[in-house]
Amino acid sequence: MDLQLLSANVRRLRSMKRFSQKELAEAAGMSLPAIKNLELQKSEPRMSSLQAIARALDVPLQDFFRPVRQLHSVRFRSGRRMQNRENVLADVSRWLDDYEYLEQCLKRELPFRLEAERASCFRARPVEAAALCREKLGLKPTEPIHDICGLLEDAGVKVLSVPMASDGFFGLSVGEEDGGPAVVVNIWGRITVERRIFSAAHELGHLMLHAGAYAVGLVDESEEEEREADAFAGHFLLPDEGFQKEWEESAGLHFVDRVFKVKRIFRVSYKAVLHRLVESGAADASIWRKFNAAYLRRFNRSLSYKEEPSGMGASEPIGMKAVDFFEDRFSRLVREALEQEKISLSRGAEMLRIGVEEMQELFRDWEMVL
Repeated sequence: MDLQLLSANVRRLRSMKRFSQKELAEAAGMSLPAIKNLELQKSEPRMSSLQAIARALDVPLQDFFRPVRQLHSVRFRSGRRMQNRENVLADVSRWLDDYEYLEQCLKRELPFRLEAERASCFRARPVEAAALCREKLGLKPTEPIHDICGLLEDAGVKVLSVPMASDGFFGLSVGEEDGGPAVVVNIWGRITVERRIFSAAHELGHLMLHAGAYAVGLVDESEEEEREADAFAGHFLLPDEGFQKEWEESAGLHFVDRVFKVKRIFRVSYKAVLHRLVESGAADASIWRKFNAAYLRRFNRSLSYKEEPSGMGASEPIGMKAVDFFEDRFSRLVREALEQEKISLSRGAEMLRIGVEEMQELFRDWEMVL
């Protein structure tokens, strides 16, 4: 029994399931010292204890003994130190391995459609790079992106959502050398859907502009590269021609409603709209104060820093919900593999990170509709 591998996997899976050591001990019917000793590699547990821990975490027992491939071509940086960074990387590594297996056994590999455009995407011109990528992906100059996950997946970019309780981490990306290109987006409940969409586009910006800066050992953010990726994402989601068209057509609306309308059309934050007004020269920095004052007058309440307004009223679309950011290609491949008997039901559950009972229910749900 490889105690080092075992303890690392138990610790990683416990963190992933958001169990404290005490909570895991109680759920598994074990003592707290027993869990601590296992994670510190101080004692080799009995198989019955490992089975109890696996049941408590709702994971297959073999997950405790599976080695995790080390990733190297990764851009995972944060302005704050993260304690569970290694756990995230291990989970992403397993997901990429599963993704590659499914693509190969189903013969569903997709090439990266933007690979050839990299040579024409320059750090100094992120706005032009965004326009070039939009054109390559078949988007018109005024066209909103209605499904960022679907667009990226069709372009050969793997997309994964992870809920991580951290407002200092929004996403990471993986290069082709490790099974990418892939983007991983934090969908923690406190992070708005607009921010999740922006994070996906931001990571695409890194893939296109900073391909030479992918190294798992680099953990500190480069402010210059972050600004470049932000500019790419802003213009990828909100192209100038489309923004100008919608802004001019909504000229008769109340200022706040006008911002909301453009925000909803392009699925960006209201801050992205205000930023574009400043960037285009249509307004100066005082627009932020003026918008907050106008919002207060209109709704009799202030808009908090991290809040996204819900819309223009009952007749208008409500604010964006979690369903507006859903990747689905991986789960679709799992379904195909199950239906073609390439994998077992328990393996499908393992890939989707759910329990076997939940997998059985999901499979029955799939069978209801073609």
